[in-house]
Amino acid sequence: MLDVCLLGTGGMMPLPYRWLTALMTRFNGSSLLIDCGEGTQIAIKEKGWSFKPIDVICFTHYHGDHISGLPGLLLTMGNADRREPLTLIGPKGLERVVSALRVIAPELPFPIIYKEIEGPEQTFELNGYRLKAFRVNHNVLCYGYTLEIDRAGKFDVTRAMGHAIPKQYWKHLQKGETIEHEGNVFTPDMVLGAPRRGIKLTYTTDTRPTDSIRVNAKHSDLFICEGMYGEKEKACKAVEYKHMTFYEAAQLAKEAEVKEMWLTHYSPSLTRPEFFIEEVQKIFPQAKAGSDSMSVELDFPEEE
Repeated sequence: MLDVCLLGTGGMMPLPYRWLTALMTRFNGSSLLIDCGEGTQIAIKEKGWSFKPIDVICFTHYHGDHISGLPGLLLTMGNADRREPLTLIGPKGLERVVSALRVIAPELPFPIIYKEIEGPEQTFELNGYRLKAFRVNHNVLCYGYTLEIDRAGKFDVTRAMGHAIPKQYWKHLQKGETIEHEGNVFTPDMVLGAPRRGIKLTYTTDTRPTDSIRVNAKHSDLFICEGMYGEKEKACKAVEYKHMTFYEAAQLAKEAEVKEMWLTHYSPSLTRPEFFIEEVQKIFPQAKAGSDSMSVELDFPEEE
């Protein structure tokens, strides 16, 4: 099961009723944060989640509304006497940008591991899930992210018994491990069926619609996408500043055949995003206007 929380939904500047865009996920005891704008710590506290399990922080790009909350978060982690390493992932320039921000957070009791994204796409294997960064189209170098949790095939007891595999090794094979026993080698494919559908989450913001989004968001269980503007008359502004309208995001969701889409990263002038959602749903019925602390538990599909 993957816990997903849209901590904040604002773009450009925090508002009294809307924190800046940030996403947090929890899986198997670890937490991932994507973007860390001003107010992210408060949003985490309001949700009732913990800073302690955060072991990976990703950045879409380095505009202030997506990274300005990082120094304070690092200080909070340090003051909690964190010792475990923290992995940071982001576009080229990551270590330079974070080092500059750390002028106000110079002493930390834990190491930081920097992973700069190389090329238009890069995949990272982390904590039992697969995280893929893919380039999008903003006015600075910017990436979207897809998080996938694979699910192995169903364990076949009959096949396991047919291969005379001792029962104490069944759970190890089910986890994908290879076992050697008394001169025999037992592999997962001897006892597992075809891989089953896993969990897929895609997050993208600060971009025009791109093929990279369509391809990487394909069949996502949840697609979280920026909708800077709900007003149709601001379509030209979206093109000029390389953002998206609600309707462009909905069209992407439709073409990617996702199960559900949440809009986020609203313009400060957009006070009631839900006002436009009926029109958006004419394009993609499973669209929702994201809101601060909006959350869901994504689970593996039920067996047919």
